[in-house]
Amino acid sequence: MEYGFLSVVPPLVTIVLALVLKNVFVSLLVGIFLSALILCGGNLFVGLNNTFYSIVGTFESSGNTIVLMSMLLIGALIYLIERSGGIEGFVDVMVKKRGIIKSKRASAFFTWLLGIVVFTSGSLSCMVTGSVSRPLNDSMKLPHEKAAFLVHTTSTPWCVLFPLSGWLASMTGYLTSGGVPEADAITVLIQSIPLNFYCIIAIIFALLVTIFPLDFGPMKKAELRAEQTGELDDPASVPEEAREMSKGASGVKPRMKNMIIPMIAMIGVILAVLIVSGNGNPTSGDGMQALLWGCIMALLVISVMVMVERLYNLEQLVNEIMKGMSTMLPIACVLLFGFTMGTMVSSLDTGNYLSSVFMRFLTPALLPALTFIISMLLSFATGTSMGTMAIMATIALPMAINMGVSVPLVAGSMFGGSIFGDHSSPISDTTIMSCATTGCNIIDHVKTQMPYVLCFAGASLVLYVIAGFLM
Repeated sequence: MEYGFLSVVPPLVTIVLALVLKNVFVSLLVGIFLSALILCGGNLFVGLNNTFYSIVGTFESSGNTIVLMSMLLIGALIYLIERSGGIEGFVDVMVKKRGIIKSKRASAFFTWLLGIVVFTSGSLSCMVTGSVSRPLNDSMKLPHEKAAFLVHTTSTPWCVLFPLSGWLASMTGYLTSGGVPEADAITVLIQSIPLNFYCIIAIIFALLVTIFPLDFGPMKKAELRAEQTGELDDPASVPEEAREMSKGASGVKPRMKNMIIPMIAMIGVILAVLIVSGNGNPTSGDGMQALLWGCIMALLVISVMVMVERLYNLEQLVNEIMKGMSTMLPIACVLLFGFTMGTMVSSLDTGNYLSSVFMRFLTPALLPALTFIISMLLSFATGTSMGTMAIMATIALPMAINMGVSVPLVAGSMFGGSIFGDHSSPISDTTIMSCATTGCNIIDHVKTQMPYVLCFAGASLVLYVIAGFLM
């Protein structure tokens, strides 16, 4: 069944409510309900019933469940590391004793570099980069909004530019589904990378703001707030209980090993699982499985360590783990609703409807720019880059082939536009995870990052118009 304009209403209402109410939880729930109501034909009671059952159905996806479990495990891991003196010890060595990180700029650059190193998965990059860099960024008074921007910008934008992971197979598959011969798909993908203007601009700008004072708009205000008051978040966005969360256990001396060893265990296990599941090739491994086992083993390691150090007995340890998991419970619920919303939007076929509307206004030279615009709108409304790529590949690429337009150029615009929504939408899973690991409020992150991503998108659009006429 075709729902026409009604298919756009739920994601549009969700995004507007999120920005107005500054509460993503309520906004997503309303969006899910509206989607269920439209899908069932307007029956209120059936819509309510389907709303709750659609949330339950989200757990049918093993990938969704693993991500949610991993977030709870990471919450427990970070909490135990904090309470056992691990973060204080790590900061003490890196900043005070060794002086490796001596400034806010050095801490920001470390965050950017770490995001570049972890390139196998956008979700994995957000988890690892945010968790490892947060204590250094906090010690250097880097605002959480800036940290979230750096973590987020070096996740999926970099995965697309350096697709030596599961992204390679996915992106190649999208090209072939759009009519690119299998023998040429890899070549076209490689040719599209330097034409992915949005991701290139985003990565370069993120690097530059770690070196030069280029911040502007709300991000500049956040930087000034952190410098002048020491507040890493907007006070209006942080509940009182969150301010107390990062205090270490009284009387516990700083222990750098309590952070380093669990983190090394997590990264080592993730790499090992990627190698084993990929039959020797880590870029072909199962990222979700690696993430789950990495979190489990890291939590097990820190649990054994605090028991050996006699900081907690078994009962106290279990209580601390539960407390740590509870710190991630709100964000896990938001992510759960985000997954559900993505499924509902897919059922409404929102992407195909928007594509059919905008593709009516087309000339060959403007195909790359129009593809970029539509991909931006789809990805922002749905919060998914992969879903947008899957839709746009079957629409834009055949048109490029038939019209004689450069296929790598259209592919680059499609990939970049798809990443825009993943990078900017408040309902994107990487938005939620970037905020969870850096401690940033979701709406504050979207508000401070939006001027940047719109500038990236505007510059990219101009380049696609120019390239469309030249190529």
